[in-house]
Amino acid sequence: MEDLFGAEGGASELMNQAMALVMTYAPKVVLAIVTLIVGMWLINRFVGVLDNKLGKKDPTLNKFLCGLIGAILKILLLISVASMVGIATTSFIAIIGAAGLAVGLALQGSLANFAGGVLILIFKPFKVGDTIDAQGYLGSVREISILYTIVDTFDNRRIVIPNGQLANASLTNLSAYETRRCDMSFGIGYGDDIDKAKAICKRLIEEDERALKDPEPLIVVGALGESSVDLTVRAWTKSGDLWPFYWDMHEKVKKAFDAEGISIPFPQRDVHMIKTD
Repeated sequence: MEDLFGAEGGASELMNQAMALVMTYAPKVVLAIVTLIVGMWLINRFVGVLDNKLGKKDPTLNKFLCGLIGAILKILLLISVASMVGIATTSFIAIIGAAGLAVGLALQGSLANFAGGVLILIFKPFKVGDTIDAQGYLGSVREISILYTIVDTFDNRRIVIPNGQLANASLTNLSAYETRRCDMSFGIGYGDDIDKAKAICKRLIEEDERALKDPEPLIVVGALGESSVDLTVRAWTKSGDLWPFYWDMHEKVKKAFDAEGISIPFPQRDVHMIKTD
């Protein structure tokens, strides 16, 4: 009987201790969960508003900065929730630091991409909306995030390029200046009038409003080819007009040369037959 009463007493004591723990920690856990949910909602709300505001002023910076601020705020929220439950924040921070070190060693490439993103935002070799030629891809920059830059090509493909590669390699920014030079070459026959062909090219350029008056266009004999006299034609346009102007000029020159009797020869060779006894 004494063993039975002793067991019942031990069980009762355990129950009392369990109830005491529940009464002590249950409010803290509930409060921590509520704080975590509300905190996450507020952080997402704040980052969304910041993204909307920065997106109007600086679309290049907003995605990168919002992602970084969101990550920092969520880490601080987790530390606060842990302290509310009763976990020592110093130990928690030490655990996060150790985990961060381990993850950093495992994800060195990602850290390089993060550093590359910081360099891109500081030195600004390009910004959102610019047309760049990098890593074998030509397209418009859609977004610069913490680790990657998203480029939309002109044939409607989305390319994701690590920031580390963009920060440590050469790239061409085709939108850096408002104007660009359009280089073209037109071949005419050796028997055709060079001055007439040059006058036609000059007239077509002057008639096109997309061609700028300053700098003046250049029309010269660029080379004497195997079967043609090659005219080098250079005209300046706004960056957005370059390719439409380039394509239209080729069509206009072909039609004008045909109308004026100027030939555009194709590669050909003269073969001389020597008769021997």
